[in-house]
Amino acid sequence: MEDFFTRVYKLVAQIPRGKVATYGQIGNLLGESRGARTVGWAMKAAPKGLKLPCHRVVNIKGELSPSFVFGDKDYQRELLIKEGISFNEKGFINMKKHLWMGSEDTNG
Repeated sequence: MEDFFTRVYKLVAQIPRGKVATYGQIGNLLGESRGARTVGWAMKAAPKGLKLPCHRVVNIKGELSPSFVFGDKDYQRELLIKEGISFNEKGFINMKKHLWMGSEDTNG
């Protein structure tokens, strides 16, 4: 059986361009309803060689990660904007428009 981090990485790899997923949502999709924090730990420990779209994982409010996560506070935003992600006037992602609904929603 695969460990939880490996399962997280496989799911995150499926998030298509123009969509985002939340930490809690990923946990729920993997059968861990209280796994948001562990998903966060998995994302922090993600091997660079996997080339995961970690920038597409955000909190439930659509807030971006703290600047230390990507090394620059605007880097994650720039990556998402290039993929067509829109933000509201407070700087949060438009979650109604961009939330990925799981593996069935792979076409954007």
